[in-house]
Amino acid sequence: MTTTLDMPPMEAPAAAESLPEPLTEPSPELSPYKRRWPALFVILAGSVMELLDATVTNIAGPTMRADLGGGSSMIQWLGAAYTLAMTTGLLTGGRLGDIVGRKRMFVIGAAGFVIGSLLCAVSVSPETVIAARMVQGLFGAAMIPQGLGMMREMFPPRELRMAFSAFGPVMGLSAVGGPILAGWLVEADLLGTGWRMIFLINLPIGLVTVLAAMRFLPATRPIRALTLDLPGAVLASLGSLMIVFPLVQGREQGWPAWAFAMMAASAAVFALFGWYESRKNRRGGDPLIAPSLFRKRSFVGGMVTGTIYFCAFSGFSLVFNLYAQYGLGYSPLKAGLAGVPLSLGMVLGMGLMQVVGKYGRKVLHVGAAIMTIAVVAFLLLIGPGVNPWLLAPVLLATGLGSALIMGPYFEITLAGVEPHETGSAGGTLNALQQAGGALGVALLGTVFFGAADGDLTASARNTFWMVAGMIMLTFVVAFLLPKQAREGTEPVH
Repeated sequence: MTTTLDMPPMEAPAAAESLPEPLTEPSPELSPYKRRWPALFVILAGSVMELLDATVTNIAGPTMRADLGGGSSMIQWLGAAYTLAMTTGLLTGGRLGDIVGRKRMFVIGAAGFVIGSLLCAVSVSPETVIAARMVQGLFGAAMIPQGLGMMREMFPPRELRMAFSAFGPVMGLSAVGGPILAGWLVEADLLGTGWRMIFLINLPIGLVTVLAAMRFLPATRPIRALTLDLPGAVLASLGSLMIVFPLVQGREQGWPAWAFAMMAASAAVFALFGWYESRKNRRGGDPLIAPSLFRKRSFVGGMVTGTIYFCAFSGFSLVFNLYAQYGLGYSPLKAGLAGVPLSLGMVLGMGLMQVVGKYGRKVLHVGAAIMTIAVVAFLLLIGPGVNPWLLAPVLLATGLGSALIMGPYFEITLAGVEPHETGSAGGTLNALQQAGGALGVALLGTVFFGAADGDLTASARNTFWMVAGMIMLTFVVAFLLPKQAREGTEPVH
């Protein structure tokens, strides 16, 4: 999930709240939108729906695989397909709202998300459910950026922070309750639907959200001077797919030569993307990513730091749930309950950020150190028959460290961004969060399923050692970031 500027995300592979587009601040002289508070609840409902579905397959994946068939890569694709589609959509979703109107795109995104949920629920094969997850991701990315953009237009400056603060409790409750709800729905087998109910539940929620959006959201005027950089979005998406696809499928097929060739070719695709974006910018077009961003120390450092962190946390979340069910024999509900301390730790860290946020990069380094120690402790504790209560303190510390990493991350990374670059920077960071999440699911999921002689405990430990190494690397590369947000204008040397 992606986040607002002043709030850490609850799940890295999950959900992605989009950073606001560069909209003009509401003028204090103008009357604020009269239905702004009901409209805020509509926006929150859409965010909750997307946030829950971003991670439900971490819990329900083993059950879905047992029902639909497919190899172990099917579980990885349930998450990776969603996040890759979300990446593609986020690169263009905010801009589409500028072009055709935010309210219209929100309604289209919410309606499409409901259709994608229905397609997931009626799927009869691994291929159809993975395709339906991509539909969910694409339409979710069309919906989410519009809500935060409209908030900038609906609320006067004195109320805007209060409106943004509503996301904290909602995200916290979703992160804590989502895994429990998913596990309960799978086990309850309501009306004989089994795992399908985790998607069917979106139908009434989504339909109410669509109707309420049509009633309460403000109609915004399109900015027709803007154009959509579809070739840039295609190149960026293709490059991401050429990394993730061979990582997920390569292991099951014995690592054929094409897997390594595809990963190597992705570098050429990204180089072509960079050349195309620079050329488009020189010709006065609207590039997907403003090339000037890569001349800013804070933004470049943030891209490197964020990619490593998102990859590590997303992979950790997936492998923890897989090991809980496959390695420890937990039911889906018990696995969901076992992961609650991780979410509670993130909620705690989010509250702590209100006190320590002024220390900037130091907070990020402390968070990385806490998370590294917690992950190492976790991997040393796991084993057959381990008590969930024994794991709870280290999972709590892992979530706390994660929140302290993300707390100052967006503020420092975006500190040096000029107003005209905000939309490009926000879209890039949100897409990067999703792409990093997909990479983490693919890479660390592949390591876990590559267990030698079927020893899942040994495989889980190897995977969590890799996570710990990635978080340590996050600590090191974070020195690329300025110490405080106010230093964000420093150039890259």
